[in-house]
Amino acid sequence: VQLQASGGGLVQAGGSLRLSCAASGRTFSSDVMGWFRQAPGKEREFVAAIRWSDDSPYYADSAKGRFTISRDNAKNMVYLQMNSLKPEDTAVYYCAAAPAADVVTVTRGYDYWGQGTQVTVSS
Repeated sequence: VQLQASGGGLVQAGGSLRLSCAASGRTFSSDVMGWFRQAPGKEREFVAAIRWSDDSPYYADSAKGRFTISRDNAKNMVYLQMNSLKPEDTAVYYCAAAPAADVVTVTRGYDYWGQGTQVTVSS
């Protein structure tokens, strides 16, 4: 199983980025796909998740109204559209897959992780 995250970069505050996660190696139709982030010196934290089966999204409070998670079943891709970015959004962003029916917001619930993509938001 492989999860490949991409799309990170350097952006000014107020800007946007779209992260992508390519999933391969097995069928993810019963999984929850999540995005987490980890800033230097901080624990990895939940950002957003989506149920592969029915598109139901779930967001951390910090992401609500600014970030949108989506998926493309045909391409086995999950996306995180991030708008109105703030310096505090700076972190390495990881995509992950959880073999669960309901949304999982804790890292221990996810079995598969991508390698991470750096997002840096300048003030």
